[in-house]
Amino acid sequence: MADTIIVGVTDAAASRRALDWAARRARDLGRRIVLFSVVGGAVGAVGEDDIVAQVVDATAARLQAVAAELAASGLDVAAEVANGDPVALLVAASSDAELLVIGGEPRGRGHRGQHGARIAAGAHCPVVVVPEPGDAPRRGVVVGVDGSETSSAAIAFAATEAERLGEPLTVLAAWLPVAVPGDFGVYPDVYLTDLEGITRAGAERVAAEVTERHPGLEVLTDVSEGDPAQVIGDSAESASLVVVGSHGRSGFARFLLGSVSEEVVAHLAAPTAVVR
Repeated sequence: MADTIIVGVTDAAASRRALDWAARRARDLGRRIVLFSVVGGAVGAVGEDDIVAQVVDATAARLQAVAAELAASGLDVAAEVANGDPVALLVAASSDAELLVIGGEPRGRGHRGQHGARIAAGAHCPVVVVPEPGDAPRRGVVVGVDGSETSSAAIAFAATEAERLGEPLTVLAAWLPVAVPGDFGVYPDVYLTDLEGITRAGAERVAAEVTERHPGLEVLTDVSEGDPAQVIGDSAESASLVVVGSHGRSGFARFLLGSVSEEVVAHLAAPTAVVR
């Protein structure tokens, strides 16, 4: 199902926005959508099986109604309801998907925010986490780069999305001096200037490569001093989409995001794609 977008559907406002985001992408690219809901929370109490069965049936009916509405607009849509752990089931479903789209909440706003980070870390395909609707005008795709192979995958995804949206792509890089414990004093100006120059040269090199591959795309660079997650978060306030990389892992480590991508997802300001 390489041409399939899976959408995790819940009753949250962010989930509805995630579905709208995925439907637009499916229309733009001719993709199939699978609506995926999970009924969880069972603990094995007496009589629980009957209750779970009723909830599954009710959820399936609601999901089929949403699928019918989308199908009427011309989309290829399927619906699936499962019972169990939402994180494990969505991660498993992602193994055959091109993209997984879920609603997300910032850290401290409930378990869905925690689920979003774990799903993004464990998924086998890129994941887009969409926050609750906001009023801020948005334009442009922002991709955080650091020169790693992980960045390369994120850059390719971001450029494709910017072209699809018809919006500019900003290659964003942040730099910080080496952290020194104690009273170190003032960093030499030449060190700071060189550090900024190295970072800027890297961002400009990436921008040039993207322009070569996507000649019709407007590509910008933004180089700032500061914590990368904070710098990306500031740019996310007005972006249509933020893209960050995540290191591919196996086993338990698969459910751990890198520090930058984890912080960006934890403080959602815009739809955010995590690409491994």
